[in-house]
Amino acid sequence: MEYSHVVYGLIAVAVAIAVILKGGKPSLKPTKYQALLEGYLRFVRNMLIENIGEKGLKYTPLIATIGLFVFFGNLLGMVPGFEAPTANINTNLAIALLVFFYYHYEGIKENGFAYFKHFMGPIPLMAPFFFIVEVISHIARPITLSLRLFANMKAGALLLITLVSLVIKNPFTLVVSPVVLIFVIAIKFLAIFIQTYIFMILSVVYLAGAVAHEEH
Repeated sequence: MEYSHVVYGLIAVAVAIAVILKGGKPSLKPTKYQALLEGYLRFVRNMLIENIGEKGLKYTPLIATIGLFVFFGNLLGMVPGFEAPTANINTNLAIALLVFFYYHYEGIKENGFAYFKHFMGPIPLMAPFFFIVEVISHIARPITLSLRLFANMKAGALLLITLVSLVIKNPFTLVVSPVVLIFVIAIKFLAIFIQTYIFMILSVVYLAGAVAHEEH
């Protein structure tokens, strides 16, 4: 299906919402599930504080939401019959562009048009050159952010499908294949966590770079 990534993306959104709603209201004696969700929020908050400071806490909803979507989007690729929406470049580019436009908006909001001074570099005579380099660098950010996640999820899915096919079609390799298959599945799960973290931390770093500039 041409727009299957949209359908799977909506499934990832639904799962993320269900996970949050299942947490319920805070209580004096939280369940293990609630503790897990609170641990995730603490992780996101610490990431923001370390890179931006206390004022970065206002971005908690954005980064936490991106993390949940990317994680469950990646995880869908491990479910038989499903595809990871993050294995489609369009899904990743949409999230990356959201981050791209939002951090520029926040940069202008925090510093006014003085935000664009950091595009000029430290040497006035080299300002036109630095400006071009910075613009290209910023344009490349959503592209590299999208491609990194896409390449890892797509390659992992293709490798997993290939190995499963080998196990099914070649019974003589069953002695070795299951061991290799389990190893690849373990690596795939690890990649799901790592790629989610990378997408989150880079989004935070881009936000930090935008709001940290002061007017001169």
